Amino acid sequence: MPHNIVLRLTSYAALVVAALLFVAPLLFMFAGSLKPDDQVLLEAGSWRAFLPDTIAWQNYLDVFARVRFGRYLMNSLFITSMIVAAGLIVNSLAGYAFARLQWTGRDILFAGVLTIMIVPLEAIAVPLFYQVTLFGWRDTYIVQILPFLANAFSIYLFYTFFIGLPRELEEAARIDGASVLRTFVSVIVPNSKPVFATVAILTFLMQWGAFLWPLMVTSGEAVRPLPLAVSTFHSLPPLQWGDIFAFGVMMVSPVLIVFLLFQRWFVRGVVATGIKG
Repeated sequence: MPHNIVLRLTSYAALVVAALLFVAPLLFMFAGSLKPDDQVLLEAGSWRAFLPDTIAWQNYLDVFARVRFGRYLMNSLFITSMIVAAGLIVNSLAGYAFARLQWTGRDILFAGVLTIMIVPLEAIAVPLFYQVTLFGWRDTYIVQILPFLANAFSIYLFYTFFIGLPRELEEAARIDGASVLRTFVSVIVPNSKPVFATVAILTFLMQWGAFLWPLMVTSGEAVRPLPLAVSTFHSLPPLQWGDIFAFGVMMVSPVLIVFLLFQRWFVRGVVATGIKG
């Protein structure tokens, strides 16, 4: 057998094994959500754990009966959607300004943006918490949205994509009398769908699972997102793993849907922006 065929088969086998390792927890959680509660962990050590003998949709009904799941879901959808939508506008405009426009202090400010990329939220959480408390924003939607609209990593992704676009596109629009903003909206944005999809997916993934900041700034159920709800649900007596797995499935499903809808653009964006991972 030729050496290149053996190498290719070995690579495919390694990829299949890696894919199974990533997918197995999701399959186990989905199968467990369909089992009666007393059978969820009964066969956890064998392959039968991934195949429910009987399907119990009651676990999903129990979630809605035990907690205000609909409220938590709407909170997460609203908060994450606002961060993604408004963040795309703010960060794309910033990335375009750094990549294409000439203005005093641009390079220094961009260096500052790159520096912010290495600063974790935990490092600024306490002073940020003190600031929003002074503003009276605690236990609101705005405190969970506003601090995350501008994102240094998203700005960098837009910058690296815009810097690679042909300048002839903009020059043609300028000759036709288009302003900078009109050029951005009519020329740059339509040719930048991959990076917009990439930033949207990465932002959605990061914000959908946010836990620390919502835990610090919210105290009631009215504006709390799903990650806080599942931590509370896990501690509610009685401990029912079928219900917990059902909660997890419903929490993960929006992320999978978003990725499936935008995966083609996401792959193109990863290639175009040079993300390695």
